[in-house]
Formats: sequence, C-alpha cells, structure tokens
Amino acid sequence: MAEDRARFEYLLRLGDNSLILGHRLSEMLGNAPALEEEMALVNVALDLIGQARLFLGYAGELEGAGRDEDALAYRRDVLDYRCALIVELPNGDFAHAIGRLFLISAFDFELYGALRESADRRLAAIAEKSLKEVTYHLRHAGEWVIRLGDGTEESHRRMQKALEDLWMYTGELFTPDALDEAMREAGIAPDLARLREGWDRRVDAVLREATLTRPAEGWMQSGGKDGRMHTEHLGYILAEMQFLQRAYPDARAW
Repeated sequence: MAEDRARFEYLLRLGDNSLILGHRLSEMLGNAPALEEEMALVNVALDLIGQARLFLGYAGELEGAGRDEDALAYRRDVLDYRCALIVELPNGDFAHAIGRLFLISAFDFELYGALRESADRRLAAIAEKSLKEVTYHLRHAGEWVIRLGDGTEESHRRMQKALEDLWMYTGELFTPDALDEAMREAGIAPDLARLREGWDRRVDAVLREATLTRPAEGWMQSGGKDGRMHTEHLGYILAEMQFLQRAYPDARAW
C-alpha cells in the first residue's frame, strides 16, 4: 500500500503539471498573434488536459478513496497541488508563453520517452500516447522560439527576456527529492539527472539557431512539486477553474 501511495503522489505531479499548463494555454485564445496560432495553442491545451485526465484518473484509482479525475482537479486546494512552479506563472507576452511551452515540452519529451520503459505498464502506456502529442508541442514551440529569436530586434529582445525570466524555474524539473528517488529505485520513473542531458542538448540546439543566449545557471526556484509552496498565481487559477464545482457540487450535464 505504501508503494501505491507513492505512485499516487507521483501521478499527481504529472497530472497537475499538464492540467495547470493546459489551463494557462487556454487563456491564449484571443491573445495569440494570429488566428491560426490561437487554434494551435488551444489544441495543445486540449492535449495537455487529456493527459491530465489520464494521469489523475489513474491516481484516483490507486488512491482508492472514490475520487476520479474531476474530483482531483476540482476538489483540491492550493497546497494539495503538486505542479512545478513554472506552469503557474502568468502567460505574459507571446514570447513568454511560447518560451515556457518550449522549455516544458523539451522536458516532457525526455520524461515521457523514459517513462515508456516504466515497470508500471499503465503509466508506460500513458507516456507512449503523450509522447506523440508532446513531440508536436516541442516542434511547434521550438519553431516559434527560432522565429522570434532570429527575427526582428524587438522579437529577439522579447524572446531573450522570456528565457531570462523563466530560467530560474527550470531547475525544479530536474531536482530529485525522496519521491523521485523512490520511484526511480522501483523502476517506475527515470533518473532526472539523465533527462537533463537530453534536455540540454535539445534546448541548446534551438537557442543556437535562434541566435539566443542561454541564461546563466544560478539559484533556482522550487517547492511546487512537493507541495511546500506555490506562487500566488495558482490560487487565482483554481478560483476560476474550480468555480462551477465549488458553487454547484456534483453538478452533472443532463
């Protein structure tokens, strides 16, 4: 039972990252530079919400407390969430939104690729499906990073600033804690340090083509994925996202 609880917590991390980033990207409807890009980002958001349903649905089964993916999404408070801080940040301008999508998609590409070999075959199957979607997300976001970075002086400045602002949040993705180590030892999750190597290669290749400078390594923000702390922004996200379920508990469509 202890292993089921650990897997439950690990699945919350995966599901919460996808859920909150999907919500953030849905906010780009009406705010992207072109109609086609609005549709592209909304479709990415739908992919992420679909991944969240799979992760959280499985988590609910392991928990065995009668909570499905909807209950886990809409009936938990801020400190019960296990998402990384980077997904909670406001979208900012288009460069910021696309830069975050690129950095997280590069991480998810490495993570889901490794999770296909998980000893948990249900998790491996979810990762297999999600990897196909994330491959597109990474390519799409990477092409925009290159277009902005190697574009006009203004687009280059904005893309570089977005990377500088986001970089301090990337370390949390690769910093293992006791849960990450327990999952690695059980053969369920990969070694995060090994994922960093692939992430560095992919990110650096895109930044070179985009004529962007990789931000200097330094102090990194943390605390989201283990529930120690969250940004103030997560509370506002949940207030909007959970309003209907909070106002009308157990409401169902006819």
